Amino acid sequence: MTAILISISAWERIMALNPNGLRLSLDDSVMVACEHGQELGKIVEFEEISEQQLREAPISNVVERPASAEDFAANSNNAREKDGILEYCRHAVKKYGLEMKPIDVHISLDSQRLTIAFIADGRVDFRELVKDLSRHFQKNIRLHQLGVRDEAKITGDVGCCGLTQCCIGHLKKLGNVTSEFAEHQQVVHRGSERLSGVCGRLKCCLAYEESHYQELIEKLPPVGTRVRTKHGRGEVVGWHVLRGSVNVRLDPEKEGDKPIIVEIPILNKDKEEKGEK
Repeated sequence: MTAILISISAWERIMALNPNGLRLSLDDSVMVACEHGQELGKIVEFEEISEQQLREAPISNVVERPASAEDFAANSNNAREKDGILEYCRHAVKKYGLEMKPIDVHISLDSQRLTIAFIADGRVDFRELVKDLSRHFQKNIRLHQLGVRDEAKITGDVGCCGLTQCCIGHLKKLGNVTSEFAEHQQVVHRGSERLSGVCGRLKCCLAYEESHYQELIEKLPPVGTRVRTKHGRGEVVGWHVLRGSVNVRLDPEKEGDKPIIVEIPILNKDKEEKGEK
């Protein structure tokens, strides 16, 4: 089955839905029945789902219909209200002395529910804030805590590379980027400033070639492996992943000799070495 992935806002989770037999294309806008009512969503991707995946995580939500001109008009009217709502929220946060920063607002299509996106270092007791917002706007209020990467996706502009940030453009899902990616790609020495995006976290683009690096690394002997080369026996002390070679520290021929490190190609099996058992 082909499921469609829907984005309702820049920071809400991507939803996988049953297309309900409709012929839809990428970037089409559709109406979706959500937990709290109807929402206007945009198709960001198509995904093949196996029968086993459907059994493990059945898709109960379906696309109701393509969005109409009336839906777009209602959504535009809501968008014009966002700045005023956000301004009041920030004033109320300051009033109650809360350590949080409201950064965006999502208004349900029927205008009955407000979702306030905010960032904070930890947990925040915002019960009085919610009461205040409910009284003022006469709507259901939900607060949604985001991370700094989500904030950059909403408020950011140009990345360190000089191009539009990936999370604003083509990158629909913010995956998990770890320091291991930088280690595998041997760029740790560049320092955190060069490896971090405008959000202050590791750049998402480190994940783009990670699977290729993993494939190459699997072909290299682990650091610490004893190997036999044409130069003699020694121990693997480092990798050159893209070159497909390793650094081997050769065993000294006699006590007191300075250690010699040689680079040995590994991926060309016609040339070099075998591991020593």
